[in-house]
Amino acid sequence: MYYILYGFLYLFSLLPWRILYLLSDAVYALLYYVFKYRRKVVMSNLLIAFPEKTEAERTRISKDFYHNFLDTFIETLKFLSISDKAFSKRISGNFEIFKELYESGQNVQIHSGHFFNWEYMNWSVPKYAPYPFIGVYKEIGNKAVNSLILNLRQRYKSIMLSTEDFKTTFHQLSKGRYALGLYADQSPPNTGQAFWLPFFGKLTSFVTGPEKSARINNTAVVFVHHYKVKRGYYHADFTLVTTRPQDYGRGKLTKIYVNWLEECIRKKPFNYLWSHRRWKWEFREEYRKLVI
Repeated sequence: MYYILYGFLYLFSLLPWRILYLLSDAVYALLYYVFKYRRKVVMSNLLIAFPEKTEAERTRISKDFYHNFLDTFIETLKFLSISDKAFSKRISGNFEIFKELYESGQNVQIHSGHFFNWEYMNWSVPKYAPYPFIGVYKEIGNKAVNSLILNLRQRYKSIMLSTEDFKTTFHQLSKGRYALGLYADQSPPNTGQAFWLPFFGKLTSFVTGPEKSARINNTAVVFVHHYKVKRGYYHADFTLVTTRPQDYGRGKLTKIYVNWLEECIRKKPFNYLWSHRRWKWEFREEYRKLVI
């Protein structure tokens, strides 16, 4: 099944970019106007985040989001056949930030949010940074699709760990050099063991793992805001937050991250994954001690 799927999608990826984007636009029309895929979730999220905007403004953001959402899938399929040279022309950023960190002997954690197109980051960081890159992913139920995505992400020798394998394997990898990429805006499975912070004015749960990992392993912490420059072209802004994470008290690094995340989203609201339920969990008074 894997080879049949790969062969079909590889041939599909050979289509010119302009044809692929025409297909993306066509699927957008179906997804947005006909199937209305998660439109209620998207509009509910946007209302929480931007109550000051008009409904027309939030609708415009939602439409731009759906275009970016579908372009992400089209661009990911194109990666099946894209050349190294062609990919290099489509990504820019201050990747030199990693050279000095590597030479200092310190490992690094890269924290980001679900900005488009995250697959460009899965390729560009291991391609341009001197570190072995470790990525964490959630397994897809379909084994053929899961293998396809996994193999795609390993083109530049990334070490991909499933969320389950991470718990048992990372401690071994952390003994060597590495750059660990984490999407730190994941909703925590256990809200009673989360950090609760104001996010767009609403108390929201955030995972504690990224902060704890940085402090335990004394890694430099780098944030990256990646975003579309034009269709098919992306830029990554890397910001060094600290090389001394152990100097930060409980929840402080997470608070800095959440403030940064909101700032990035406000700058480019169409660049964020609004179809996932960021405010899935409601704050309860029993969580008061977890508020940062």
